[in-house]
This record gives sequence, C-alpha cells and structure tokens, in this order.
Amino acid sequence: MCAPVAPPRRTSLRASVAVAAVVVAVDQLTKTWALRSLDDRTVDLVGSLRLRLVFNTGSAFSLASGLGPVLAIVGVVVVVALLRAGRDVEGWPARLALGLVLGGAIGNLIDRALRAGDGFLSGAVVDFVDLQWWPVFNVADVGITVGALLLAITVGRSGDDDAADASPGEGPA
Repeated sequence: MCAPVAPPRRTSLRASVAVAAVVVAVDQLTKTWALRSLDDRTVDLVGSLRLRLVFNTGSAFSLASGLGPVLAIVGVVVVVALLRAGRDVEGWPARLALGLVLGGAIGNLIDRALRAGDGFLSGAVVDFVDLQWWPVFNVADVGITVGALLLAITVGRSGDDDAADASPGEGPA
C-alpha cells in the first residue's frame, strides 16, 4: 500500500490567494459604493451602527496620521512576507486566516496607491463602518483583524497539538 502523497505547497498559497482575492474584491466594491453614496450623508442603521465616509491617512484606528507612505511600505513588506509564508501553511483555518490578512493588507494598499495624495503611496484609506464607540473601519480592516485572530488561534493550537503528539518519555534531544 502506498503512503498518501502530500499536496504540493502551491495548493496552500493558491487557497490563501483565492481568499485574499475575494476580500480585495468585496473591500474595493464596498469602498466604491461608500464613495458614491456616503459623500454627503450618514446612514443610521441599527443601534449605534451607521455608515459614514472617512478618509484615513494613518494606520488602523487612525493612529500615525500622515505617515501613509511609511505605512504603505510596511504593508508591502507584510504582503511579501505573507506570500512567502503562505507556501508552508497547512490546514484550512491557517490558509483562510492568511488569505484574510493578505486580502485586507492589499485592499488598504490599493487605497494608499490609488486615492489622491501628496506623493508616493500617500493616498487615504476609505473607511465607512462607524459603530460610534470604535474607530471607523472598512472590510479590509475586518479581514486583517479576523485573519490575525484566527492565525493566532491556529498557531497556538498547532503548538498544543505538537506537544500532545509527543510521547511522555520523548523530549528534545
């Protein structure tokens, strides 16, 4: 009987890139809608949830305002690192998490590259989901946050699984 053949490493990256593509598409579509529909109004939905157009030149939660080009370069480095790491990711939760973070980072990088700014990668990120008790955010931010949390949980569990797999007498040599 033959041992099962491991799937090629490219499969991990393809799955993550597919998730990232969906996040980027939804993010850019919702930002386009927000730019067209929320320019001169705020839409109250339920409770404290409202839609309000905001342009963020800083990092998440509007921190480091005005450092867009520096943040964009950091974002490019993160995207490249995620693409490299994606080749070695195993398991669908980790692939999903990586894709969410990757898609969110790319979605916000697109804004920095294409939204009007005073120079290279200095455009503002379009935010529009306003809870009124939390900084205004967008779909890309949700992807980054949920993906990072899922990745942390996944990495934490894989470490627990490795420890559980070791026999009681086994340890580092």
